[in-house]
Amino acid sequence: MLRIEATGRGSHCRTKVDDSGFPRGYLTRRKRIRGFSTGDLVRAVVPAHLKTAGVHTGRVVVRASGSFGVGKVDGINAKYCVLLQRADGYAYGQLARPDPPAVNNERNN
Repeated sequence: MLRIEATGRGSHCRTKVDDSGFPRGYLTRRKRIRGFSTGDLVRAVVPAHLKTAGVHTGRVVVRASGSFGVGKVDGINAKYCVLLQRADGYAYGQLARPDPPAVNNERNN
């Protein structure tokens, strides 16, 4: 069974503010960094000699530095990422099917 979850399409606001309303930093002027945007589904195959070694699949969080976050792992270089699906505002997945109830074939005497 297909599971669809709304994730949004990004923020139009270019400046974050603190609790008092003062600017707290500035966001990039571009939405795409090295061909990726936040929310894209990617697979990252990181070599064994690096700290984040392994195969990671998930939504990407892009940064202008090129050091991305994939799923729950942070600090993956953009050159190890391969695009699986562009972000369209939704996350897709499979729902696990529950096991059918066990049938008891023993007769009660």
